[in-house]
Amino acid sequence: VQLQAFGGGLVQAGGSLRLSCAASGRTFSSMGWFRQAPGKEREFVAGMSWSGGSTTYADSVKGRFAISRDNAKDSVYLQMNSLKPDDTAVYYCAAAVKSLSRSIIAIMAFYDHWGQGTEVTVSS
Repeated sequence: VQLQAFGGGLVQAGGSLRLSCAASGRTFSSMGWFRQAPGKEREFVAGMSWSGGSTTYADSVKGRFAISRDNAKDSVYLQMNSLKPDDTAVYYCAAAVKSLSRSIIAIMAFYDHWGQGTEVTVSS
């Protein structure tokens, strides 16, 4: 099983980036994005379960970020708009075999596989 995340980079505040994560090796029922800023713990950003297509977002990114998927490519994307310096972090995609409900999709322990991370830097 392999998860490959890419699309990070350097962007000015107010700009946009689109992260991609391709999964291979097996099929997953939920995928999510987490991030870890320097000196901080990893935190949930957004998650999506294939069943019903429900999406969940951290309060800090609601209205600015959007998670989507491509079933055919077994991939998940994170469109990030109106980026702020506080969004600077390494972004990780994660995948779960089971379908995760809204109540647990933000919990790292429920994910089975993790990608290597892609760095996003937002300059002020």
